Amino acid sequence: MNPTQPLPAQPATDAVLADVTGMLRTLLAEYGEDDVEIGPSTTFNRDLELESIDLVTLAALLEERYGRRVNLAEFLAGMEFDEIIELTVGRLVEHVVLSLRRTEAG
Repeated sequence: MNPTQPLPAQPATDAVLADVTGMLRTLLAEYGEDDVEIGPSTTFNRDLELESIDLVTLAALLEERYGRRVNLAEFLAGMEFDEIIELTVGRLVEHVVLSLRRTEAG
């Protein structure tokens, strides 16, 4: 989660998953919830019980790590309410990987 760490030429899903998991652990640690299992099928609402303010913080962490290439607010804006409620870590990771690949492709 070091913003000065260089990104690989082709963003690997596993590396992005590790980054996002680290960001979520940082958020959860603020609530004393540092032993929660996080994987691709983990939901932000039901499993992690994150609030909307936590998504704002996550958006800032994503921007710190990946720059403006990854825009969480824009991603969420394109979803229906039920999709946001059921959003999984895996779906966010897919979005990040696709966003990074799109910006690399030009």
